[in-house]
Amino acid sequence: MCVVDSFTQQRPQAVMATAQVLFHRFYCKKSFARFSAKRVAASCVWLAGKLEESPRRSKHIIFVFHRMECRRENLPIEFLDVFSTKYTELRHDLIRTERHLLKEMGFICHVEHPHKFISNYLATLEAPELTQEAWNLANDSLRTTLCVRFKSEVVACGVVYAAARRHRVPLPEEPPWWTVFDADEAAIQEVCRVLAHLYSLPKAQYIPVYKDNDSFSVRRALDTHASKESPASAVASDRGTPVPSSSSQEKNSLAKAGREKVKENSDTKDKLLPAELNGKGDQAANSKSDRSEPNVDRAEERERSRSRGRDRDIRGRDSDHERERDRAKRHRSRDKSSGYSDKEKSRHRSSRDRAGYYSSGDKDHRHRRH
Repeated sequence: MCVVDSFTQQRPQAVMATAQVLFHRFYCKKSFARFSAKRVAASCVWLAGKLEESPRRSKHIIFVFHRMECRRENLPIEFLDVFSTKYTELRHDLIRTERHLLKEMGFICHVEHPHKFISNYLATLEAPELTQEAWNLANDSLRTTLCVRFKSEVVACGVVYAAARRHRVPLPEEPPWWTVFDADEAAIQEVCRVLAHLYSLPKAQYIPVYKDNDSFSVRRALDTHASKESPASAVASDRGTPVPSSSSQEKNSLAKAGREKVKENSDTKDKLLPAELNGKGDQAANSKSDRSEPNVDRAEERERSRSRGRDRDIRGRDSDHERERDRAKRHRSRDKSSGYSDKEKSRHRSSRDRAGYYSSGDKDHRHRRH
């Protein structure tokens, strides 16, 4: 959380508050031993910038977190090349952690902060002198789990109540002022108790809980020597499985010897009872053959039905050809019964044309005489 606070000082305060709320929501469902807090903090800041419409590039997030880690651990600050494999691994890890965040929240990332209610509540209560104190308490409340346990309205009422008690400013109690803002007295008392417990604690220190390498980008020399000495242990730590010790190896060897003895006993039993096994095998073969017979009969029936359908199609085509032939014969018989052949019809038509031609010539000749 200190990493998130220090990085977001140069960014809008809404980004800082949203990143802290996302951080608390994620670790309400997941364990600190499975996900590195530093990498999750970087992903929360990156995602919060997008949600609050103040996005930053992934390389800026990686550069700042890398530089801060080097300063905190008193290590020489090295330049992180954008084209190096180390940078690409950090960028892929940042994207992967953001996907885990979105998946665990069901892509419901809407955050409502108590800060926007403080000014309205103090304006209605006519106590504007408590604004700065209540605002500071609201910022400190994000270091606790109040943003996950209570609504933002209840947290705002608890912060105003604590500020009024600290500065000894009286607020209306008959009726209680918090009932107007849909708050409960027990919830307000719990908020004040959590804040008082926070201020009673010493300065926060980071305790590494992540089971693997907990650093954001720096790999210590001890880890590299350990990985060179025992590669099997490194593979097991990456997978999250414990490394077997010498006693566990002895147990594994004894277990293997016992398994071999059990296999030898089973082989001797198999040799003593070959007849029974053969009988069982014959029964199984018979049952398989009985099951396969109905399948063969079904296949034969399907082939027969297909052949019948083909025969029907061929017969239908032949009947269509016969019908066409009958129609042609009927037309020919009708033409013969009419009494005129094709040549006679053509002669008759030509004689008619000639008669019409002569009649039209006579008419023209008559008109000329007139």
